[in-house]
Amino acid sequence: MTASFVIPTLIQPSLAVVGEERTFPVRRIWCVGRNYLDHIRELGNDERQPPFFFAKHADMIATDGSTIPYPPLTKDFQHEVELVIALKSGGADIDPAQALDCVYGYAVGIDLTRRDLQTASRKKEQPWEIGKSFDLSAPCSAVRRASDIGHPTQGKIWLSVNGERRQSGDLAEMIWNTAEIIAKLSRQVAVAAGDIIMTGTPAGVASLSPGDSIEAGIAGIGTLKVRIA
Repeated sequence: MTASFVIPTLIQPSLAVVGEERTFPVRRIWCVGRNYLDHIRELGNDERQPPFFFAKHADMIATDGSTIPYPPLTKDFQHEVELVIALKSGGADIDPAQALDCVYGYAVGIDLTRRDLQTASRKKEQPWEIGKSFDLSAPCSAVRRASDIGHPTQGKIWLSVNGERRQSGDLAEMIWNTAEIIAKLSRQVAVAAGDIIMTGTPAGVASLSPGDSIEAGIAGIGTLKVRIA
């Protein structure tokens, strides 16, 4: 029997795939906090604490070339460039030795953040949603298949605003690598095909203003361009 619904069927968020007409359907968006030591230091956080996970909703994806409205409630809207992992399979309590078998491919992402609201929530020991999870807060490039590029462990990651380089690092600087991230997350919640994981950002996060043009990239994976309206 075909299911029927009381409201129109929701649109499935998805990302383009390099060299493929079909798109990658996004099920959930997970984000890793504190995965580059220099970023931990620039925000004044405890270096001894391990990275942790928070989430954005799948319909908060913004694709390459999008124009993103400056969000409400904030006076400190910031960028964080990140490697994105796209999963083709999953499970619970995945062995790190098998974790890379779950990866479909990789993309360039930007974890857009209302930093003032995030900081206020942290001080009150409240959830981060108001600072991290809002409309179009997860720009992502097209996915590049792991079958084409392998599993990158090093390579330049960068972000520029209006042609000025702000963030610059290397994937080799990540505290947790791709396999470890997937395995650790799968102990918290069962991951599945369609999940994407934003893996943390290097130092250089800074504020954005209406009219700013952002370009981000990762060597061997691609670039991502968005504009703040």
